[in-house]
Amino acid sequence: MKEIMKSKLIYQTVLLALTLGLARQGVGQDKGTILIKNGTVLTVTKGTLENTDVLIRDGKINQIGKGLKAPGGAKEIDATGLFVMPGIIDAHSHIALESINEGTSQVTAEVWQGDAIDPLQVSIYRALAGGCTTSHAMHGSANSIGGQCQTIKHRYGTFLPEELIMQGAPRTIKFALGENPTNHGTRDGLLPQTRMGVEFVIREAFSQAKEYLAEWDKYNKNKAAKGFRGAPPEYSYRLETLGEILKGNIIIHCHSYRADEIYMMLNVCKDF
Repeated sequence: MKEIMKSKLIYQTVLLALTLGLARQGVGQDKGTILIKNGTVLTVTKGTLENTDVLIRDGKINQIGKGLKAPGGAKEIDATGLFVMPGIIDAHSHIALESINEGTSQVTAEVWQGDAIDPLQVSIYRALAGGCTTSHAMHGSANSIGGQCQTIKHRYGTFLPEELIMQGAPRTIKFALGENPTNHGTRDGLLPQTRMGVEFVIREAFSQAKEYLAEWDKYNKNKAAKGFRGAPPEYSYRLETLGEILKGNIIIHCHSYRADEIYMMLNVCKDF
């Protein structure tokens, strides 16, 4: 019994130490004021500026120019002989995600990667170390129409997934063509198994969403009439999301392999 109590006490002590360590980590990255001096600044939008300073206030770029003065208490970094550039954006990433494919159906527009962001994933730290500060955290390519994606800012050292979510980022969704959703035609009983089938899945889904929107428009118009007692259409978040694509409120990010299937996808979008 004494050995059991001793082991339990050791376990609790280790757990407390880990908790305190993680709590300290949870403070997050420094958001203070820094002046980077005399660097070669690659502005991207305004060319390359030699011997130029960059002032960062509260974690955001505040000013770019020559001979800038550091505010009181600001940290200074001498970037003489070094290059300074904006953070890299990864437009197709699965960083900060554990499960990327909801492979239960060929259309899973109802799921959203923003619900499953892992702020403690070490790949966020490694991405920052390589200069990548923003990524498009995407659903996988197992489905013709996959789940909704989430643009994130790489902030390592927080427990809170919502601190990674980039506010105001466009809504996006993952589509996939060719080998991924068909798995080279080897999936027993799971459709589609050809590129023709992929096109049909997308067209059918858009057609259903178009009908769904029309039913809701009709209901909303009729319910304004005096004495109307009709029931609303059955709600579907899947069709609601597909409807938002048709309205132009969600951008399609499409994984593809060949020119002919890209042309097919453009024609489908044109038709809808």
